[in-house]
Amino acid sequence: QVHLVESGGGLVQAGGSLRLSCAASESIFSMNSMDWYRQAPDKQRELVATITSGGRERYGDSVKGRFTISRDNAKNTMYLQMNSLKPEDTAVYYCRITTSIWHVYWGQGTQVTVSS
Repeated sequence: QVHLVESGGGLVQAGGSLRLSCAASESIFSMNSMDWYRQAPDKQRELVATITSGGRERYGDSVKGRFTISRDNAKNTMYLQMNSLKPEDTAVYYCRITTSIWHVYWGQGTQVTVSS
């Protein structure tokens, strides 16, 4: 069982920045992939960004050029740097890990609210 704890959410004005963190309870070095998802009220959960064990990054179209995913294996932590935030980025943000044996774990989520 891998425990994930997100932090860094909050209230920010449009155009501002936030950095989310996702701390894992064990080494992330060999994880197949690490992802950030988000879910806005009355909407489906959507993939925001992915980073693979090889460091390859992918982003949802709505955040390309504004968000950056990264990982620090030494700290067992993944990050999501969010710049130029928009009101439509308001959501609960979740991190997800897929282990080397394809087990999937989710964090509890952190609220991001962007005011206009």
